Amino acid sequence: MSGIVLSASVRQNLLSLQSTADLLATTQNRLSTGKSVNSALDNPTNFFTAQSLDNRASDINNLLDGIANGVQVLQAANTGLTSLQKLIDSAKSIANQALQTTVGYSTKSNVSTTIAGATAADLRGTTSFASAIASSNVLYDGTAGGTHAATSAITLGATQGVNTGATATAGDGTTALSAGITLIASGAATATGLVGNAQPADGDTLTVNGKTITFRLGAAPAAAAVPSGSGFSGNIVTDGSGNSTVYLGTSGTPAATVGDLATAIDLASGVKVATISAGAATISTSAGATPSDVGTTTASKVTLRSSTGADLSVTGKADLLKALGLSTASGGGNASLSVTRTTSAASLGQLIQDGSALNVDGHTITFKNAPVPGSAGAPAIPTGSGKSGNVITDGNGNSIVYLQAGTVADVLNAIDLATGVQTASIAANGTATLSTATGQSASSINTSGQLRIATGINADLSITGSGNVLNALGLAGNTGSANAFQAARTSGIGGIAGKTLTFGSFNGGTAVKVTFGDGTNGTVKTLDQLNTQLQANNLAATIDANGQLTITASNDYASSTLGSTTAGGAIGGTLTSALTFSTASTPIQDAVAQTARANLVSQYNNILNQIDTTSQDSSFNGVNLLNGDQLKLVFDETAKSSLNITGVTYNSKGLGLASLTVGVDFIDNAAANKVLTNLNAASSTLRSEASALGSNLSVVQVRQDFNKNLINVLQTGSSNLTLADTNVEAANSQALSTRQSIAVSALSLANTSQQSVLQLLR
Repeated sequence: MSGIVLSASVRQNLLSLQSTADLLATTQNRLSTGKSVNSALDNPTNFFTAQSLDNRASDINNLLDGIANGVQVLQAANTGLTSLQKLIDSAKSIANQALQTTVGYSTKSNVSTTIAGATAADLRGTTSFASAIASSNVLYDGTAGGTHAATSAITLGATQGVNTGATATAGDGTTALSAGITLIASGAATATGLVGNAQPADGDTLTVNGKTITFRLGAAPAAAAVPSGSGFSGNIVTDGSGNSTVYLGTSGTPAATVGDLATAIDLASGVKVATISAGAATISTSAGATPSDVGTTTASKVTLRSSTGADLSVTGKADLLKALGLSTASGGGNASLSVTRTTSAASLGQLIQDGSALNVDGHTITFKNAPVPGSAGAPAIPTGSGKSGNVITDGNGNSIVYLQAGTVADVLNAIDLATGVQTASIAANGTATLSTATGQSASSINTSGQLRIATGINADLSITGSGNVLNALGLAGNTGSANAFQAARTSGIGGIAGKTLTFGSFNGGTAVKVTFGDGTNGTVKTLDQLNTQLQANNLAATIDANGQLTITASNDYASSTLGSTTAGGAIGGTLTSALTFSTASTPIQDAVAQTARANLVSQYNNILNQIDTTSQDSSFNGVNLLNGDQLKLVFDETAKSSLNITGVTYNSKGLGLASLTVGVDFIDNAAANKVLTNLNAASSTLRSEASALGSNLSVVQVRQDFNKNLINVLQTGSSNLTLADTNVEAANSQALSTRQSIAVSALSLANTSQQSVLQLLR
């Protein structure tokens, strides 16, 4: 080859063609690889720099898998924490059920003592009570003008009311009405009987002051046939309480007369009274009363009179009342008439209604329109009761005041018997001797007309009433509408005033020292004040109606015994020497409640088992951060940037939770609260760990995103150093191809000149 001689032009063209070919090859290589630097020969600096960047990006990319696994480990731990928190909440629910279920003890430990006279409002009790005086409104008598003060001698009854009817005749229209006229006529002889349409029929009734007069055909029964408790007198059978049956006889033999009817009305009104013995009734006029009459006071006229103890009200067949001249109404329907008593200087201005009653400190005082038993013509005094004035008392504080002759003094005596200010000694003959209790003063009425009622020492005064008696006696308050009259006794100094009561710390509570007093300057007077001080020592107090004060362990410590070595709460203070306290009782379990609590213990222990298995299952790829494992994450290729996460052991023991024991745990509220305290601590631990895991997870995710972005930066930097500009390289390729074609043409031309020389040699 060295022997070949090329011309300068050929050699130059050949060199140009070789150079173009080399450049074209380089351009084509760049186009095919996309890189301008494909080897260290192309650009050593850029090649090795880019290679270093790519290597680092590759190293960091290799770390991303580990970081991704670390994220999942943290997610698994967080999922486990969430489940554990739910299990803890379930355990709390069980503990709260224990708090809400029936206390596990039917009787809690307690000590008690009785304080005489103590109440919830004043625990000091009393050594004595003094009788206080309560004043009524002013009472007035019946003097005209209504402003004259009443006195103790003023009567409860008043002057009889009188109603004289119009002139009346027998059924013939001409015979004057008299007591002997029969209520029914004999055949057509109406001159001896009432007119036909006025005659009562069998079963007709007349109502007098709420009492019933019944008309019956036929003769009055014999004594043996009279109903038990009733008695007969002539044509009348009466029950002794004002209810009567008038026997009319028959049309052939009329019996009952207008006079009999007047007697029956008087029996019902209280003007007359019947004493019953062996089926017979002895009828007499009440003391001081004038009976009703027919034609005696005024010829041919019926005169009806009320009693002194009640106004008269009569309702009956209109035709009958018209025939008696007592009504202008006629017909078979009812008509009514009334006779009102007349008040005077001797009687109360406002009269007490028959049947009214007072309830005084639980005792009953009844006001009755009748002559007092034991008086002339009146029934005998009931067995076991006694008479004093116009009052019949049973000796136990219950009395009946008889209105016909009763006085304000009698009412005051009856009230004093009810309050205990006076007592009644009942003799065998029915006489009641009243005496005033030692140190007390009987109730009275002052010169202003006010009742001065002694409360007595047995109880605070409480008077309620029915009928109009509260108003009539001035006991209905200033407005006259009050339904009770009350007054308190004067109480003596508290029996335990100044005494102290102490309790040592009971189950970790605050020791108590109580001084009883008037409730000021730190002293205790009321039950509420005592409980306020006992509460901090897990104790509570109650008091019953007999003054028995009981100090009891609270529900939280129902299983503890007061004063025991383990619980504390020993009692002391000066009160224990003044009063006798019971020995602290041992709490008594409630079998049903304890069974329910034992079931809750079992449920709780099942939850702990689930906590253990959940913590063990919270792993990913063999790493469990809730079971004591550790997690190390490397973030860069030099391992200088890393994160070490130390795991925790969050099974039941790791969370500070222990299995419960039946008969020990949940037995009272304190045991349940202890478990709740541990559960709350475990819940706080889980939340703290969840926060730490969340923080670590955030760090890992930030570094994961950082590494991804850094890889992109490194790869972009590497590409910037080695990548070719395809647009430029394509243009270069096109230009080199043209250049190569021109070089080939030039070489051909150079070779053509040598061919010309060869032709010459031929």
